[in-house]
Amino acid sequence: MSDFEWLTQEGYDKLRAELEELKNVKRPEMSRILEKARDHGDFRENAEFDSAKHQQMLLENRISHLEQKLSRARIYEPNQAGDGKAYLGCCVKLKDLARGDEFEYTLVTAEEANARAGKISVASPVGKALLGLKAGDIAEIQVPAGKLRYEVLNVSF
Repeated sequence: MSDFEWLTQEGYDKLRAELEELKNVKRPEMSRILEKARDHGDFRENAEFDSAKHQQMLLENRISHLEQKLSRARIYEPNQAGDGKAYLGCCVKLKDLARGDEFEYTLVTAEEANARAGKISVASPVGKALLGLKAGDIAEIQVPAGKLRYEVLNVSF
């Protein structure tokens, strides 16, 4: 495992906010739920208590995961002067050469990926293929549905 993990500033801030929410809001809320479930008597036959303990375990696992991830995080700041190439954090405008459609993707880490928002992971087949390309380059990408051909129209930060 790598000693550090790259994140964009937006991704880091999002994970930090989630961690704060889990620790300061959800954890105390879970304690109240457990206390209430405890009041219902015998633990061996208390489904509400079992469910609450399971939810607490999931919550603590997520908190631990976020703390570890953030402790290894390094903020990736793309070179604003840039060489015009696509890297993590860049917005890449593409043209589908088969259909003529134009669209944009923002290259992000796997944790930040959200296809509906146009954010694709640099670990995905499309994201990997776009890394290092610049305007005018053609990307030929093998995906499970076949081969895609995109022309890079623009790379911006």
